Amino acid sequence: MVENGSRTNLSCRGRYDIEDDSIDGAPLKSDPECFDDDGRLKRTGNVWTTSSHIITAVVGSGVLSLAWAIAQMGWIAGPAVLILFSIVTLYTSSFLADCYRTGDPMFGKRNYTFMDAVSTILGGNSVTFCGIVQYLNLFGSAIGYTIAASLSMMAIKRSHCVHSSDGENPCHISSNPYMIGFGAIQIFFSQIPDFHNMWWLSIVAAVMSFTYSIIGLVLGIAKITETGTFKGSLTGISIGTVTEAQKVWGVFQALGNIAFAYSYSFVLLEIQDTIKSPPSEVKIMKKAAKLSIAVTTTFYMLCGCMGYAAFGDSAPGNLLAGFGFHKLYWLIDIANAAIVVHLVGAYQVYAQPLFAFVEKETAKRWPKIDQGFKISIPGLQPYNQNIFSLVWRTVFVIITTVISMLLPFFNDVLGVIGALGFWPLTVYFPVEMYILQMKIPKWSMRWISLQLLSAVCLIVSIVAGLGSVVGVLLDLKKYKPFSSDY
Repeated sequence: MVENGSRTNLSCRGRYDIEDDSIDGAPLKSDPECFDDDGRLKRTGNVWTTSSHIITAVVGSGVLSLAWAIAQMGWIAGPAVLILFSIVTLYTSSFLADCYRTGDPMFGKRNYTFMDAVSTILGGNSVTFCGIVQYLNLFGSAIGYTIAASLSMMAIKRSHCVHSSDGENPCHISSNPYMIGFGAIQIFFSQIPDFHNMWWLSIVAAVMSFTYSIIGLVLGIAKITETGTFKGSLTGISIGTVTEAQKVWGVFQALGNIAFAYSYSFVLLEIQDTIKSPPSEVKIMKKAAKLSIAVTTTFYMLCGCMGYAAFGDSAPGNLLAGFGFHKLYWLIDIANAAIVVHLVGAYQVYAQPLFAFVEKETAKRWPKIDQGFKISIPGLQPYNQNIFSLVWRTVFVIITTVISMLLPFFNDVLGVIGALGFWPLTVYFPVEMYILQMKIPKWSMRWISLQLLSAVCLIVSIVAGLGSVVGVLLDLKKYKPFSSDY
């Protein structure tokens, strides 16, 4: 079904010879075979492609840190917090899905992006606040993924180095070449025009996320079998092993890790804009969200709990790193390779909304900048390359790569951004837009319940942000520009 839809889409592009589907929502064409009700090329997404986009956005390499997060809180609070975050994310995602169309859920005005929805429904200063938080998150995610991918590539190289020298060579490796290599790959993939054209990359990335999660899970089970014991405690790392302050900051930072692991709301509407209708895009998105969050939560629980059972209070920040140079080092290498492939797709899922925003705003101010040229590809339709997109996207990738090299501990900074972004993007804006859309009376029981949910999540975001800031301050003590301690 997806392939047929994609072929139709390509045929329509060739027939009408257009690069962009519309300008500011104004219809360009009215051919019902090729164009939707807003004049844009027909969308081809379905439950499976939408789920793939969501899984790619949600299940990042952060899944490997969940064993550490559970270790900070223990067997009771750890899994409970994971489940609570999944419920909150699913609940507020359904609110946000309803905001894709304003008015009629089938024929109302489309809000193509998170910012469009906030502008249409809330307006005012909310738009500026939303833009700052959303695009800072997207930019920070691109940097964090560059660092995470380079660490996995370095792990593969170091593994082979250690084994080839029988452990005699410490094999210290610079992260710079790997970050540059990842950046070069992203320059190529960044030329994918938009979400509509990258469904295949999201499917590959989703498969890779399951691959390394399963490997981490299997290695955890193998270690439990080897030792014959389930490690860990009901309350996590005990005071004595760490100070009271370290325990508190550890729990706060764990909340930040889990909050960021579930954050994908700021790309939800962009993903929803890839769905074909009928049936209603809202119906498909809600179904995909339920499926995706159920799958990711199951994986989070399995990897986090089995990792904690295997390592107990000494669970590492990266589950795969905890196995050291295990006799199954080749399996760990496969997992790290899968992480790299997944992060190639995840980078694009987070970067595409930022690309689209800058290009849309630039075209508004300087219409003549929207120039392009054709690239002939043997056996395929000619590809229309926009010159500004080529330059801007390449510059964006270079900037994120350089910052990653300059601040190799930026994962902790990403934790700060994720923690602070969780409340406004995942909870506050979806709740406020839902209240206005559904005309929920002020001070009614439902209104009070939604405001309480928002307030609790705000507190969680604040304490999680504080925990991540402490992690950054500790990293600053060993700060070395353009270097890595690996």
